[in-house]
Amino acid sequence: MSADASDDLANLSMEELFQEFFQTRREDIKWEIVLRYSGMIKSIALRLQDVYANFAQLDDIINEGLITLADTVEKYDPAKGGFSTYASIRIRGMIIDYAKKQDWVAASVRKRVQQIEQAALELTNQLGRDPSEQEVADYLNLSLAQYRRALAISFTRNIISLEEVLDKNCEHWVQGRTTNPEDELQHNELVQQLAVAIESLEEKEQLVLSLYHEHDLKRVEIAAILEVSPVRVSQIHTKALRKLRDKMAEYIQE
Repeated sequence: MSADASDDLANLSMEELFQEFFQTRREDIKWEIVLRYSGMIKSIALRLQDVYANFAQLDDIINEGLITLADTVEKYDPAKGGFSTYASIRIRGMIIDYAKKQDWVAASVRKRVQQIEQAALELTNQLGRDPSEQEVADYLNLSLAQYRRALAISFTRNIISLEEVLDKNCEHWVQGRTTNPEDELQHNELVQQLAVAIESLEEKEQLVLSLYHEHDLKRVEIAAILEVSPVRVSQIHTKALRKLRDKMAEYIQE
């Protein structure tokens, strides 16, 4: 492609680029669109970093995201909704699928996660309050390092689980989107139900979700704000996500 052709593409609006691509299916136009939306990949990847941090670097996810974005341009149908919405769902889905395909959680670690969750529940009933990380670790005869690694994995699993529930439903809506008022109503009901589910959470759980998912703060930063340990933030976050996952799954299955 000549420099003049490249300059011509740079001067086109996004709408004009898509119109030209639909007519010609030119590779240079497709990658111009990908380039313009590439910032979306990094933004989403940073928000979901806890999902893949155990086995992949940000650059790996961005590279996979570029491939996904190119495929998204190929398959995009403007009659079914805006490109940004469709692309963001595809990228989020890619990250979740990428995480699920990695053999990064041994059976022994998964079992330990289950034991920690059960121990936390038993100690809460015994003590009448949330147990500290040391209390749970001692209860299971684990070191703090073992406990924290398992808790981090539990944190990740719950993020993936909730993302799957929401993204599966949202992707179905976007792909099948029409001007039918019933479809719009279904989507609005989903959003409203999620808002109701969030409002049902404890105040601290809502705050942690807001700081993590809306303001993109890391667990260490949230811990400093709440004056608790990062592990305690993980406990609150995991508990909140589990509640939301269960409520949304129940609603979607109705």
